[in-house]
Amino acid sequence: MTAPAPFPDTTTARPPWRLLALLVAMSSIGPTAMTILVPAIPVMAVELSTSPEVLQLTVSLYLACLAVAQLVLGTLSDRFGRRPVVIAGLALTAITSLAAIAATSVSMLIAMRSMQAFGASTGQVIGRAMVRDLYERDRAAAMIGWVTMAVVVAPIFAPLAGGILDEAFGWPAIFVFLAVWAVLVLLWALRDLPETRKPYGIDGARPRAGADTRALFASPVFIGYVLCASLGCGAFFVFLGGGSFVIVDIMHRSTLESGVWFATTSVGYMLGNYAAARASQRFGVPAMVRWGLIIEVIGTTLTAAISGAFPDAGPALIFLPQLIIQFGNGVLLPNAIAGAISIRPQAAGTASGICGFAQMAFGAVAAQGVAYVHTLVGATTALPLSLSMLFFAVVALISYYALVHRRRMS
Repeated sequence: MTAPAPFPDTTTARPPWRLLALLVAMSSIGPTAMTILVPAIPVMAVELSTSPEVLQLTVSLYLACLAVAQLVLGTLSDRFGRRPVVIAGLALTAITSLAAIAATSVSMLIAMRSMQAFGASTGQVIGRAMVRDLYERDRAAAMIGWVTMAVVVAPIFAPLAGGILDEAFGWPAIFVFLAVWAVLVLLWALRDLPETRKPYGIDGARPRAGADTRALFASPVFIGYVLCASLGCGAFFVFLGGGSFVIVDIMHRSTLESGVWFATTSVGYMLGNYAAARASQRFGVPAMVRWGLIIEVIGTTLTAAISGAFPDAGPALIFLPQLIIQFGNGVLLPNAIAGAISIRPQAAGTASGICGFAQMAFGAVAAQGVAYVHTLVGATTALPLSLSMLFFAVVALISYYALVHRRRMS
């Protein structure tokens, strides 16, 4: 095996763009693999002689395993180092992708997808811990902004790539693509990825998973940052879960138009990430979290007001405020993550895993919950969706003032 790359010098003011590009590539594999299969599910169901509902487990169980994996992988990286866990995860991604092509039954395909989630999530959870290993909190927030951009933008454009591959070559090409991508990133990591975790933690003590976890949950500020990140993302997942219903079923637009509108929201998030990368060091993590949440509340309030005042409004009046909401989310998320993993730097991997798990768990509840809300109230406008988003944004802001701001002021 190639020797680890030398520990990078982080004293320079300029970020190491080569390492940052590698972390982005690692982090984007998991969310891309999550949604790239979605367009091919109806075709796969026919070819594998099963129902779309059964095959949908390749997505839903992938999400569940992605959430659980983040808890496990973060702790493993604190114990054994970042680099070996990343290498093993990328290798597992490539192997399970190829095994999915050779699957002889639906159950085997679902099992390979579930195992794929454990490997594919490695870069996402450990990449954030590696950034915190290298930089102090405010600088880490700026760097995490670039990494989290890949995590949010990749699943928006991945279905388009999956549809093109399925249409041109058939659904096995999707897994070939994932396997090739994982191998290329693996080779890159073998050559350039450094071991960033200090030996047995920053303070020289051997990490203890149970003690670290208890210490993190004993910190109200840590819980506050995790809730800010999770509830703030909840507003996005509400929109992800209910936006298509509003556009296709209520506004009677095509699924293609729905996909185009969803893609536009990524512009707001990318601009927010850019703002976080530029301003986090200057203003500090708490201030950036606060302003990101305030911007989200403004955007969700505007969406609710438009939905209530103009019930027959088209997609533009609903989606354009999403640029504001996603800008706020782009400012909030990297700073909230940096704040959470800075509470106990020697357990940055564990903290990153808990934060990632919470985001996925809240996201799943938000996306599924909005479907029940629509059914319960018999939604005929976008107002129930808008109010659900506003709820998550407001509760996230309350969590900040109750658990982060209040503790800092005391």
